[in-house]
Amino acid sequence: MLESVTAHALVSALDGLSLRQRAIADNVANINTPGYQAKRVRFEDELRAAVAAGNGSVPASVERSLEPTRLNENNVNLDTETLSNIDTTLRYQFASQAIGGQATSVTKAIGQASA
Repeated sequence: MLESVTAHALVSALDGLSLRQRAIADNVANINTPGYQAKRVRFEDELRAAVAAGNGSVPASVERSLEPTRLNENNVNLDTETLSNIDTTLRYQFASQAIGGQATSVTKAIGQASA
C-alpha cells in the first residue's frame, strides 16, 4: 500500500506544492526588485500523465514567468501570488490529509492482522 501509485503521486504532489510555496515566497520577497522575473512551478500535467501510466513519481520544475513586466522589468503581481498561495495551501492540506489517511489505514490493518 505504501508503494502504491497513489502514495507516490501524493508524495510528488506534496514535493511540488512545497516547491511552489517557496517560489511564491521568493516572488513576494522580490516584488520591488528591478529585473526580477517571477518563478512558476509546474508538475501537475506531468503528474497526471505519470499516474495514467501507472507511475506517480515526478519531479517539479521551476520556470521563469513569461507574464508582462512593469517598467522596471519585474513581473511579480501580488494578486496573482496571493491567489496562488491560497490555492497551493489548500492543495497541500488536502494532499497531507490524504497521505495521512493512507498511513492510518495501513496502521489499522497491521494492528488488526497482528491481533
